[in-house]
Amino acid sequence: MDKYVYNGKTKEEALEKALNDLNVSEKEIFIKEQEQKVGLFKNKRIDLEIIKKSDIIEELKIFIKNITKLMGIEVNIEQKIRDDDVTITLYSDNNNILIGKNGRTLDAISVVAKQYIYNETGYNFRFLLDVGEYKLKHQKNIEYLAKKVAKEVANTKIEAKLDPMNSYERRIVHSILSDNDKVYTESIGEEPNRAVVIKPRD
Repeated sequence: MDKYVYNGKTKEEALEKALNDLNVSEKEIFIKEQEQKVGLFKNKRIDLEIIKKSDIIEELKIFIKNITKLMGIEVNIEQKIRDDDVTITLYSDNNNILIGKNGRTLDAISVVAKQYIYNETGYNFRFLLDVGEYKLKHQKNIEYLAKKVAKEVANTKIEAKLDPMNSYERRIVHSILSDNDKVYTESIGEEPNRAVVIKPRD
């Protein structure tokens, strides 16, 4: 994975060089800043190490293809970027194997891929790994459940605890109900039994 280094008397000067040279916006890169003392008079210089997010995505796709190849499964990979949210979707003739029971194999591949990118770059690069839109459909089911239970809580004024969910699933519930003026959400308990409680507003 390519890492680019630019320097200048200030961060702004170095960053302007990088953006112009790489033809990217600041939202499309990760930046590590380091101050150096150079020359006889120890003048200050700012070094910026730049990694393009597009390069990270390409590295991810190669890594994931290698994992699935070791599993004996050939995949096609599609990527989507919307509002800085990156989704990488795998398509194969063995989607059920890639997903695993309750999505556990898919989650495991995602964890390994995220750790690999962190080891390579030092950044926690956020992305959603999906197989045949399994997670997209799962997300819509969770959103439907959250709205349904929220409506019941709003009508009865009695809080409701959902079944235990992983952090990704809980985040969906919190997000979909964040603007609801009749209920609010809280996470309670310890992993792996952490769950969302939907409570009525006063």
